[in-house]
Amino acid sequence: MLATRDGTFANDAARAEASKEIFTEWQAKHSALWGNQPLCLGHRLHEHPLFSRSSLASLIERYPASNYMLVKVGPPGREREWREGDFGSLSGEQVITAIEHGSMWLNLLRVNEVDSRFGALLDDVFGELEAHIPAYKTFNRICGILISSPQAQVYYHFDTSGQSLWQIAGSKRVYVYPASSPFLARDELESVCLYNNETSIRFEDWYDDYASIFSIGPGQMLSWPLNAPHRVENLGFSVSMTVEYQMRDIQRKVRMNGANCLLREQLGINATSRTSGPGFWAKTALLGAAKLSGFVEAKRRSRRPITFHLHPDTLGDIIEAA
Repeated sequence: MLATRDGTFANDAARAEASKEIFTEWQAKHSALWGNQPLCLGHRLHEHPLFSRSSLASLIERYPASNYMLVKVGPPGREREWREGDFGSLSGEQVITAIEHGSMWLNLLRVNEVDSRFGALLDDVFGELEAHIPAYKTFNRICGILISSPQAQVYYHFDTSGQSLWQIAGSKRVYVYPASSPFLARDELESVCLYNNETSIRFEDWYDDYASIFSIGPGQMLSWPLNAPHRVENLGFSVSMTVEYQMRDIQRKVRMNGANCLLREQLGINATSRTSGPGFWAKTALLGAAKLSGFVEAKRRSRRPITFHLHPDTLGDIIEAA
């Protein structure tokens, strides 16, 4: 697709291209598989001018610090490393260059709330999904932009919401594992639902023998069942869009699991996994009170300190936090 450097459409032909359906070659079987099995499908978002390098650089420059994660990780085959930092006053182009030459990834969280154009694009995605799957009713939809270094990785983790990954530039290898024991333990599920510490779960090398493995490039996306653990290896500099959403049953499971973690850690109580009835609503009230008190947020912050900064004189490297 032709676009100007500021991300606007270059001509009428480009605008016509943008009006095409986002998913390519959707088949009836995909409606049955979506959400039940790992699924790789084609899309057109990699052609959209919102994802041009200049557009992303501009977006980074006006991004609120509270809405991004900058994470330093180790390459595949090395000892695990996870350090969170910030990019300070660097320009968007400098941040992208640092990621190209470093070993880190930048996750622009809730980009649809920061830039309404992404919100409109997200609505188009779900509009098509609901046209293909009429019973697929979602809410609290959000999307993010993930910009990653060559050979950087996302460690074994799972998400508590519905999730899909849309590749825009570069390639990734994605390992998707069953959402069941031994790949996901109940106490780990509950802890992540409360603290959002997704990458804290246990991983064994032999898990790979049971993974579905996908190599995806621009114009391909992946979806997988709720809570399915997965990990990602970049095969070069990469730009992706992540999509998250809630459904009624998903939301209830998150509340139940988060409250169960609170009860287990604070009171030594192993609660049931019911998502209805008086017990469930009592746990929901307990969880809400813990969040309102600031207890949960304080615990989350203590587990994710900022330990480095990017600097314009050391692009691709990091400066230790004071």
